[in-house]
Amino acid sequence: MPLETGKPAPDFTLFDSTKKEITLSDLKGENILLLFFPLAFTSTCTEELCSVRDNISLYNDCNARVFGISVDALHTLAKYKEDQQFNFTLLSDFNKDVSRLYETIYEQFGYGMKGVSKRSAFVIDKNGILQYAEVLENASEQPNFKNINSVLEKLK
Repeated sequence: MPLETGKPAPDFTLFDSTKKEITLSDLKGENILLLFFPLAFTSTCTEELCSVRDNISLYNDCNARVFGISVDALHTLAKYKEDQQFNFTLLSDFNKDVSRLYETIYEQFGYGMKGVSKRSAFVIDKNGILQYAEVLENASEQPNFKNINSVLEKLK
């Protein structure tokens, strides 16, 4: 059953690409945009995340912190962040626990890969309540950033 808006967002702790632990519940008081993406260095993921990078002022203006989450290893995410000059945090869900918790995982993906995050977006308000949830089945599609930005604008 998909996560419901208006309910508390599931808490988690993951490491970022600098090996720092990030716990969602520690971020109360801030609006959060979680962007799960399948794999670093792939075309659609790079296009999506570069768009966020290039429009980071929209998220800053809404007092929202952006986190990209994938099942890639910490070192892969560090290199990806460096290469693309991302100005937001990347988190490694290498063990796939958070992707499963947020019900955004392909158990079977292309090329025989198992347990890859689905492309998805979740907006969590300052009180830790889920305000927006979008999980895409087609990895070549991107989240509806117009809707995401509208929700974030209302949370300002």
